[in-house]
Amino acid sequence: MEVKIGVQHAPREIVLESGQSAEEVERAVADALAGKAQLLSLTDEHGRKVLVPSDRLAYVEIGQPAVRRVGFSTI
Repeated sequence: MEVKIGVQHAPREIVLESGQSAEEVERAVADALAGKAQLLSLTDEHGRKVLVPSDRLAYVEIGQPAVRRVGFSTI
C-alpha cells in the first residue's frame, strides 16, 4: 500500500510502498504522535526502513491496499 508522509520544513513528501497493513501503519503513526515513540518507523516492500522524527510530522496519508493482477484474461 502507498504511504505518503509530509514532513515540516521539507519541500517534498516521502512516498513509499509498504508491505505493512493499514492498521500497523496507523498504530505506528498514533504511537509517534502520542509521544510513545520519538521516531515514526515504517518498512517498505524491499525491507528498507524510513525513520521520521515524530515532532516533524505534518501529515500521513495511507492509501488503499493494491491488488496486483497477473496474467491475461478477458474482461
